[in-house]
Amino acid sequence: MKNHKLNILVVDDEAEIRRFLRVSLRANQFEVSEAENGLGALISIRKNKPDLMILDLGLPDMDGVEVTQRARLISQLPIIILSVRDRETDKIQALDAGADDYLTKPFGVGELLARIRVVMRHSAKDGNEPIYSVEGLKMDVARHQVALNGKEIDLTPNEFEILRILMQKAGRVITHRLLIHEVWGTSSENDDRMLRVNISNLRKKIEADPNQPHFLLTELGVGYRLKE
Repeated sequence: MKNHKLNILVVDDEAEIRRFLRVSLRANQFEVSEAENGLGALISIRKNKPDLMILDLGLPDMDGVEVTQRARLISQLPIIILSVRDRETDKIQALDAGADDYLTKPFGVGELLARIRVVMRHSAKDGNEPIYSVEGLKMDVARHQVALNGKEIDLTPNEFEILRILMQKAGRVITHRLLIHEVWGTSSENDDRMLRVNISNLRKKIEADPNQPHFLLTELGVGYRLKE
């Protein structure tokens, strides 16, 4: 079987950043396509179907948050935000829009590569993976599908991974620290903002009433537990 080089779409209006990322990613055996604005990114997603997108927020034609929202209407590809904006509100907005990770500039190539490996691992499909079921909630890990009462639900790679961990250990409390470590890697162990945003989005998708969750339960001060 022929090896498939992952194609990464780099979206940034600064030619120097695109050049740096192109050289760095190709040196690590990735294929790279580029766009300098949001419209170009959305066209590339439709036409070229990249495996992952690295997206700047400050684009000339539309904000990266809007690009993320519009990308989510046509694709579930992993999205990593790469931006100079480091305010918590910017990070939450981007994650709430559907981004999978957020890295601030300046950044190290090693950390970016680690983030890419994590999000791609979450979106990978393995034919030997199991099927989990809790009441009307069903997850087919191999096909990367989740359904509630027979109706398929679209999840981002990180939402899928959080739910997979909780379904795999249904009935057991999974700590914040462990979830963050498993989903985002050791560099984010002490940052639970992304976890809170993803849990909130996940509840909106699987719960009849997100404010009174039936499946995804909170263990105050400890972590989360999926109904057994």
